[in-house]
Amino acid sequence: MSKSDLKARPIYARKQDSITAHLNIVIAALAVAHLMETRSGQSIKRLVRTLKKYRSFQLNIGGETIHAAVPLPPEIQTLVNAITTPTLRH
Repeated sequence: MSKSDLKARPIYARKQDSITAHLNIVIAALAVAHLMETRSGQSIKRLVRTLKKYRSFQLNIGGETIHAAVPLPPEIQTLVNAITTPTLRH
């Protein structure tokens, strides 16, 4: 997700606020990427290539919501579980 993906973009009165907001987004993205690499044992580049073909979405037709998704193969589901399951720290 990038700042341009946001529907309502923040307006900053000073340049410093804009720079600080950008750095916060970058640092958060790096932290998430590091966590995903650590839990999966794969690089972010490999994870993106592997997972980008498996998407899900919702359609709202006539007030009814329809969920659609590509079924995940067992090895991909294992990878997703490794990323999303918190590990216990002692």
